[in-house]
Amino acid sequence: MGVNIRVNGCIRLSKVVLRYTYSQRRAFYAYAFKTIVMTWGLSCSVYMTSLRAETFYFDPRLLETKNSGFQPVDLSLFSKERAQLPGNYIVDIYVNNKKKTRRQIYFAAAKNGSLLPQFTPAILYELGIKVEDITALKSLDSQQAIPDIASYVPGMSANFDINHNKLDVSVPQIFLHYQARGYIDPARWDSGMPVAFTNYTFSGSHSRVSNSGSSERQYLNMQNGVNVGVWRIRNYSTWTHDADKSHWNSINTWLQRDIKSLKSQLVIGESATSGVTFPSYLFTGVQLASDENMQPNSLRGFAPTIRGIANSSAIVTVKQNGFTIYQNNVAPGAFEINDLSPTSFSGDLEVTIEEADGSIRRFIQPYSTLAVMQRPGKIKYSITTGRYRAAENENSTREPEFIEGNASYGVTNMLTLYGGGLVSQNYQAVGIGAGTGLAQLGSLSTDIGRADSTLYDGKKNTGYLWRAQYIKDFDKTGTTISLNYYRYLNDGYFDFSESNQKDYQEDERSRDQLQISLNQPLLDGLSFYASGYQQTYWNSNRRDKNISLGLSGSLSSISYNLSYQYNDYSTENNDQIISFNMSIPLDYWLPHTRATYRLTNDNNGATQHEVGLNGTLLNDGRLNYTLLQRHSDNGTGNSSSLYTSYRSAYGTLTAGYEYGEANRQLNYGLAGGIVAHPEGVTLSQPLGSAFAIIDANGAANIRIQNYPGVATDYFGYAVIPFLTAYQENRITLDTTTLPDDVDISDNVVTVIPDKGAAVSAHFNSHIGHRLLLTLYQTDGSPVPFGAIANNEAQLQESIVDEGGVLYLSGINEKPQVWHIKWGQSPSQHCTVTVSLPASKSVNAISRESATCH
Repeated sequence: MGVNIRVNGCIRLSKVVLRYTYSQRRAFYAYAFKTIVMTWGLSCSVYMTSLRAETFYFDPRLLETKNSGFQPVDLSLFSKERAQLPGNYIVDIYVNNKKKTRRQIYFAAAKNGSLLPQFTPAILYELGIKVEDITALKSLDSQQAIPDIASYVPGMSANFDINHNKLDVSVPQIFLHYQARGYIDPARWDSGMPVAFTNYTFSGSHSRVSNSGSSERQYLNMQNGVNVGVWRIRNYSTWTHDADKSHWNSINTWLQRDIKSLKSQLVIGESATSGVTFPSYLFTGVQLASDENMQPNSLRGFAPTIRGIANSSAIVTVKQNGFTIYQNNVAPGAFEINDLSPTSFSGDLEVTIEEADGSIRRFIQPYSTLAVMQRPGKIKYSITTGRYRAAENENSTREPEFIEGNASYGVTNMLTLYGGGLVSQNYQAVGIGAGTGLAQLGSLSTDIGRADSTLYDGKKNTGYLWRAQYIKDFDKTGTTISLNYYRYLNDGYFDFSESNQKDYQEDERSRDQLQISLNQPLLDGLSFYASGYQQTYWNSNRRDKNISLGLSGSLSSISYNLSYQYNDYSTENNDQIISFNMSIPLDYWLPHTRATYRLTNDNNGATQHEVGLNGTLLNDGRLNYTLLQRHSDNGTGNSSSLYTSYRSAYGTLTAGYEYGEANRQLNYGLAGGIVAHPEGVTLSQPLGSAFAIIDANGAANIRIQNYPGVATDYFGYAVIPFLTAYQENRITLDTTTLPDDVDISDNVVTVIPDKGAAVSAHFNSHIGHRLLLTLYQTDGSPVPFGAIANNEAQLQESIVDEGGVLYLSGINEKPQVWHIKWGQSPSQHCTVTVSLPASKSVNAISRESATCH
């Protein structure tokens, strides 16, 4: 009996065959491609010889005959245009050409054999459709399948591209909820799995200076956490060892979770206030605050970047509120720190640079986050209540209970109002301000505050504070200017922290402060930057200044930088230094290598020259190295340095050594994470806030693209750090590193973690032998060509070729049950159990035969 087949059905079935063939990979490609294309090419060529004929008659006996030992395959479904098998399909759903989600959808067969997605009201709501406003949908159960969606949502249609597992949905805009560009449905945010982890950074040094003996110090920064459901338990602790003294310190411990409906974070425990209206301070209590990260990128409105210059291999320490929040070794030359974890949202940062010869330089980096303008109708807020917490070593400070609230509201495109209040037993403060767009003149925010305080000694004070911030971007020139000014209108203004101190110095209280920064692109590849600040004090002639200037650019592939820094503090000697740096690529001779030159000169007239090499090694650049040779004319003579860092799957290891005529210094460090999850314990590189745990079904030593050094461990697990919360993060396995005994169905997974989540990224890899299995029925005839084979345990699916041969991967000594189907009747189904001994070679494709029962 023949089957009447349209040509597009023939071509479509050919694509299906090729799709299944492609999914099986590697050695089977050539074998399967040849047989399938030759067979189906014969059938399709009939139409090619008669282009004017709408249909043609194809006899399946050309493929399967009793003489050839084959049985007919039921191809009646494919006699209809656009016909496919009904069932559950995992598809990428696009709404009006924008990807919304990836999920499983049931597809039913229409009368013509094409597939129709069976939407439910719950799925429609997930896709952003106004289910609550459509009368025909409101009466349906949330899980009730809708056979004809166009009759419920006029103008809505869906087109399924089975070859790409893509479902294109078209919906009139009137039926869709408004969604900003980059919007991701909160239902897709993943709270992750239960884990316990520590994210650690350890650094140490051993120094010896002539005639001064030796010294050794270590520093450990630990950010610990436990995740249970949507709750996050966090602890921030440090350990320091210096001059035979060790000190553990727990800076903050808190409990946190998302409040999705409010786009906010709830924090319970030790944390810091927002610092929007009033200077930030530490507290123990409860805080509910808006989280802009929950908004799409298009709706989002800061630790500062610290720049400095080191004359030698130096130890840079950053303190805030008395806590050491950063300490690390830096190479000679200009450095930049942009990965701080501040303990509060404002408050000066004290930066200390300790050179290899023991000399110390200090400067202050002012830090604050002022109120920013909000979009019209948008409100940003924070509410905090609890007990004030004194900084470290402030034993003479009282710790009263308080409540503080802040809010900013976008009135129009040009105006934002903001303000707040703070109430405690001996302190009351209020502030109010406005942010205004000045069109071509930039943006200006200004506010005024009043504080009434009763000090530790009972003295009452009332004072006023005025602040202003100005920002301007010049589009035509690319210039960016930022200006911040604080002015205490009288000496009676005390912030909350100052009012709680028993002992304070009048000449230590700020009177005014000016901060300014400028960035200016010049010629192609050349830019100029400048920043500085000045601060004066009450009852004192003291005036502190800091200025940084820089010119950076590139010519072809050669980059260069000229920088200048000046520090003038009443408690320190003036410090000024100028530096010129140049970097030249040497890829023609040494791949991934650059030559460097640096010239520095300080206010004492000392000049230093330095030449060096730096680059990366290994195939993914996970090993970095720097070689330096310096000459100084200030009496310290010559010195040499070597620095290396290696990023492995288990952490990042750093080491360095400096040798000079007057000093020796050895630096070392280790940074990484330890994650305990339901399947075991996995070591990792430094974690960041949100991270993913890869589960590759036990496949080891598979590397991850764009994450140097990260690979699955012996148990098939790996940790991907620094994911972006509330955004799509694509994780891709490097298939070129797959072992010979591993095959994989899909090497890309997309995850969307919420803040602090440890999400699972599962890859369905198959470990074992590759096998060409010839299948026979119980009567001795081969299983028909086109029969579909599936294995539910491994979620694999394959297709039988014209010789009854089936390609399988991931076959091992554990028996696997495969179900074969080539029609709807019971006689067109059979089952076969497959296994191979571990002694079989995994480097070659095995050939076996079996009877399918």
